[in-house]
Amino acid sequence: MALVLLAHAVGAAGAQAVPAAAPASNSPGTVVLMELDGAIGPAAVDHVRRGLRLALRQQARLVVIQLDTPGGLDTSMRSIVKDILASPVPVATFVAPDGARAASAGTYILYASQIAAMAPASNLGAATPVAIGAAPAPAPDPMAAKRVADASAYIRSLAQLRGRNAEWGEQAVRDSVSLSAPEALQKNVITLIAQDVADLLRQADGREVRTVLGEVRLATRHAQVLVFDADWRSRVLSVITEPSLALVLMMLGIYALLFEFSNPGFVLPGVMGAICLVLALFGLQMLPVSYAGLGLIFLGVAFLVAEAYLPSFGALGVGGIVAFSIGAVLLIDNDTPGFGVPLWLVGVLAVVSAAFVLLVAGIAAKTRRRPLVLGVATLVGATGELVEFADGEGWAQIQGDYWKVLGADGLRAGRRIRVTRVQGLALQVAEDDTEGPVGV
Repeated sequence: MALVLLAHAVGAAGAQAVPAAAPASNSPGTVVLMELDGAIGPAAVDHVRRGLRLALRQQARLVVIQLDTPGGLDTSMRSIVKDILASPVPVATFVAPDGARAASAGTYILYASQIAAMAPASNLGAATPVAIGAAPAPAPDPMAAKRVADASAYIRSLAQLRGRNAEWGEQAVRDSVSLSAPEALQKNVITLIAQDVADLLRQADGREVRTVLGEVRLATRHAQVLVFDADWRSRVLSVITEPSLALVLMMLGIYALLFEFSNPGFVLPGVMGAICLVLALFGLQMLPVSYAGLGLIFLGVAFLVAEAYLPSFGALGVGGIVAFSIGAVLLIDNDTPGFGVPLWLVGVLAVVSAAFVLLVAGIAAKTRRRPLVLGVATLVGATGELVEFADGEGWAQIQGDYWKVLGADGLRAGRRIRVTRVQGLALQVAEDDTEGPVGV
């Protein structure tokens, strides 16, 4: 099912509109518009990076990032900020439409851009870095203090670079304060308030901004807007780096491989399991994974599998479910909105894992109770015909094969016999007086 969703995401990839050639010097020019909607993660980094490269190839006058985000990963945010700072093409970040927000990581991106714009009914702020275990505690947390100090210095440096309100930026980090669009303009946190992209381009026209190539005067009033949609790569990356899907893919991969190893020759479960596991590991390596959580997940799976083969009376199974559940909760080492594993999914996966183990254990128990179907011992009770016999031993045809047999002296060749027990490499037989076909 997860692979079907992934294929659907690839098929739904939007077309990337790219003009055939860069605009001429006397043309109105081009503005590249891209949208970031949702949590800032690896997919957002890839999308912004590709959009900036397109703008450079097209000699665009400006890049507009339309932003609406609750925050995101610190590493992804810093990658986007680095790309914006290194871009020869000026960047305008526009918090839009009305009702949008640039919380947490979005605030840093807004500060890093040459033009910071907001729709009238939008907000920004609450930029305090958070992580698992970062809840307020009675005793000071040195690691939390280090994170806050580092983030404060970072946003202050961006504010000083762009000539914006550094004091408020630091307050947003330390105290998680937020501002509406009019308040942000009044406090020199943003450059302008715009109704839409067209209004933004009209107000930005003629402004001077600094890029890595020096001062640039924007000419955007009559520029053509080129919308850069996420391509298939960004969409696939967005799907794979969803923590919930990565966890589901990992569990599907593990159980499919276990099924293949338990029943060699099916091939398909092994192939699908390997694909799911590789995709999951690729997605997880791009996320802030807690290795303790990942280790608990594998330990829980190992306990659940062991429960199916060892007489632990449920102890391993219960321990496996507990270890798996705790590991799944701790898997993503960040409580940023959009990058956690929901508790309901953890519960569903735990129940499914327990059901899988009970099913495997039940099949194993039935297999152990089933009589043997291979070996000499399976011939006990079988009937046959005595071929030759003398002095208490001879040969008999049983189930199509010839066996050495031992029995009473009264047995004669041609008589019907029944195997009573196995004695070394020979079969102990007795005369069979029951009716029925020979050899059954």
